[in-house]
Parts: sequence; structure tokens; C-alpha cells
Amino acid sequence: MDRAAQNDGRVENGLVWMSAAYEGVPGDIARAREMARAFLVRLRHEHGFPVADRAEDVVQLVVSELVTNACKHASGPALVDLTLVDTRVEVSVRDSDPALPVARTADPARVGQHGLEIVMALSESFEVDREPVGKRTRAAVRVLDEPRPEATGHGPAAD
Repeated sequence: MDRAAQNDGRVENGLVWMSAAYEGVPGDIARAREMARAFLVRLRHEHGFPVADRAEDVVQLVVSELVTNACKHASGPALVDLTLVDTRVEVSVRDSDPALPVARTADPARVGQHGLEIVMALSESFEVDREPVGKRTRAAVRVLDEPRPEATGHGPAAD
């Protein structure tokens, strides 16, 4: 049985997006990470969007952490949306838990529970909104490499 209902990566009103619903069962985190990888591959190969290699890893990590939190703290399904907006992939995870997550104070001695810190450090923006049922957690990850100084002609002169 397929545990996730997923669209195939659509273009609608100029936006490229993909979404999937997960049941909160073992394997959903890996399936969500694979969905993120497939979305980025589509951006590169079908839409010609130059996704940076590092961004592929970061988007998958952000998806993994947010879906982990949804599976761990919410009873019920989670909906994951990935949308290309300008030069960012917006990751949105909806779940049924109304409690808003709170990033804990950094503690190198703490084992685990660093997911939200990681998401906030890697994302250009992060926000959580209450919804009629549960909450929506959103993070935006830049997917283009910054131009290197030598590529723009502003770096040190070559000898």
C-alpha cells in the first residue's frame, strides 16, 4: 500500500510545486526526504532551474526535520508542500498538533532535540502559524549558489 498521496510536480499560476500527505508511520520521513530530492531533480531537469548541490542536501534535511517533528508530536497525518518561489524552495508542513514548536537554547551537551535549531540555521526564513486544525510550519531555503567574487569580476586580479 502506498503510504503517501503525492502530486507529480505541477506548474500552476507560474509556480512549480509538489505536495504529499503522510500518515505518520515508520518510513514517512524517508519518503518525504525522497519527495524533496525528486522535486529538486525536476526543477533541474524539467524546468532548467540551476539548483545548487548544497541546496539539495539542505532542502532534504529541512524536510526531514520538519516531518520528524510532525510525526513525533502530532497524532494523525501531515501534509508537505514544496514550492519554488523566486530563488527559494518553500517547505511547508501542516500537522494536527496545535502546540507551536519552540527552539531550545543551544546546548552542546544535549543529545537530540536540535532539529528546530538546524532548520532555523539553514533557512532564509522560518515561521509557524496556527491553523483551524493544528499548525503550519514553513521554512524557505535558497537553492541558487551565491556568485563567487572571481565570477563577477570583483575578486582579486589574476596575476
